[in-house]
Amino acid sequence: MASTIRCDIVSAEAEIFHGEAELVVATGELGELGIAPKHAPLITRLKPGKVVVTLAGGDKLDFAISGGILEVQPTVVTVLADTAIRADAIDEAAVRAAKEEAERILARRGEPMEVAEAQKRLAEVTAQLQALERLRKNLKH
Repeated sequence: MASTIRCDIVSAEAEIFHGEAELVVATGELGELGIAPKHAPLITRLKPGKVVVTLAGGDKLDFAISGGILEVQPTVVTVLADTAIRADAIDEAAVRAAKEEAERILARRGEPMEVAEAQKRLAEVTAQLQALERLRKNLKH
């Protein structure tokens, strides 16, 4: 039996995932992080991007997050995300529309607060689109 670590992914709205994982990969501020069982304790900020959970047996679950905190303890890794969604639950049409709107705001260089919000939203929807692409790629294999 493979060694596992408990993984919890939660957002402000709900618990997104709770289960045993062989590996958790997330996008930290300084790059990709791979968390396996017996990893050293760690707390770090997460950038908008992906969280990929490899379950016992090799199946992978793909999530898109808008940022947050990753905490590693001896028996559990916790992702506290601002927002998180499973790749298979993403509404592609809504995400593409949000991306186009954010790009329009950035193109016209509006108020600084509006531009900052558009940049944040663009990073979030880009992470969701990348999660969809990874899901489609994995379904083909």
